Amino acid sequence: MIEQGAGKRIVYMGTPDFAVPALVALHNSRHDVVGVLTNPDRPAGRGKTIHQSPVKKAALDFGIPLYQPQKIRKNTEAYKTISDWKPDICVVAAYGQILPQKVLDIPPLGSINIHASLLPKYRGAAPINWCIVRGETETGITTMMMEKGLDTGPMLQQISIPIPRDAIAQEIHDDLSLLGAGMILPTIEELISGTLVPQIQDHDSSSYAPMMSKADGKILWTKTNLEVHNLIRGMNPWPGAYATFRDQNIKIHKSEISLRKLPPGRLEVYENALYVGCKEGSVKILEIQPQNKKKMQARDFINGRLSNTKNEDYFL
Repeated sequence: MIEQGAGKRIVYMGTPDFAVPALVALHNSRHDVVGVLTNPDRPAGRGKTIHQSPVKKAALDFGIPLYQPQKIRKNTEAYKTISDWKPDICVVAAYGQILPQKVLDIPPLGSINIHASLLPKYRGAAPINWCIVRGETETGITTMMMEKGLDTGPMLQQISIPIPRDAIAQEIHDDLSLLGAGMILPTIEELISGTLVPQIQDHDSSSYAPMMSKADGKILWTKTNLEVHNLIRGMNPWPGAYATFRDQNIKIHKSEISLRKLPPGRLEVYENALYVGCKEGSVKILEIQPQNKKKMQARDFINGRLSNTKNEDYFL
């Protein structure tokens, strides 16, 4: 049962859209979000326009005091700012910076992280992407007490969800964002009431999900059709799975597994559908993006680019 009465003072730390629903949930609760930390505004897009983080926009809408340190670990002002807010609890969701132990120790009830994996698996910056790339069939949210190590702290609550075979990273991201928002208040209430029993992680069963780079999206057609399909799913929308075709980079956004047998990388147009060979079977391309063009359906790519397809046409 949710405890009634006076709420706790909470400092929230997050940056991307993944972290917004949990901030909304806390703002609408009986607790008092007394401050928000988010990463500094960054240039983005072709015009390098300065953009505010989604969490900053939400904090401004709610009128919550905001702080944007460049490097929190090297910023002596950060400790004082957070301490002056006198939080009972800090809540962190995809903040994007590693917090020093002295900051984690400020709130008397501790610092809680909302992590998008079933810990101890997929610790690190990109758990959703790597979970899909590596062919997992389920994932989830773990709330945990934060400590000096990277996602190594005691687990508080954990809920799992299935990963559909054709789901892309963005879809799982959105589902987990809402799941995390739904879990944070029960986690806090049980922490306050003393009924929560932290569970030490099995470090021997841990795995790592490093930050994504554009190079991670390179498709190797010598891998199985399932591995290629999972890579395409896990890289959507960023950094994007890609291959080279006629000396241009081509992004592939969606695919299906196919049993059609083709040499690795070989293109085939069959019944107005596009297939590319893999080590085992092939993948059917559904959405594709030629270099410097917008994303399009595979049939439009066929009509515009493959009218003169030859036997030697390969994705590299």
